[in-house]
Amino acid sequence: QVQLVESGGGLVQPGGSLRLSCAASGSIFSRMGWYRQAPGKERDLVASITRAGSTNYADSVKGRFTISRDNAKNTVYLQMNSLKPEDTAVYYCSALVEFSSTSARYWGQGTQVTVSS
Repeated sequence: QVQLVESGGGLVQPGGSLRLSCAASGSIFSRMGWYRQAPGKERDLVASITRAGSTNYADSVKGRFTISRDNAKNTVYLQMNSLKPEDTAVYYCSALVEFSSTSARYWGQGTQVTVSS
């Protein structure tokens, strides 16, 4: 059974930093990442990373956020610096399992990040 357990969200002032963690279990995950969803908006990709360490970022977070993963621990991290009010959202961990002819994406329960003074 696949499980994704997120931690690290909270309230931070503009310009501050937070680090999100997502511990995954139950399978081998090819790509892991973080998405976010603000009220009334769609869920969008923030950043993703492959097992080999290849990364992809949304333009809005480039230079401020860093994604990393520890394959031995099946854990993905998101270091968020220089946070802005527009970064406020529920952040969801995502993990992809690839089979021979298909794939399955799994989601965490979400963690709230609020950037406000």
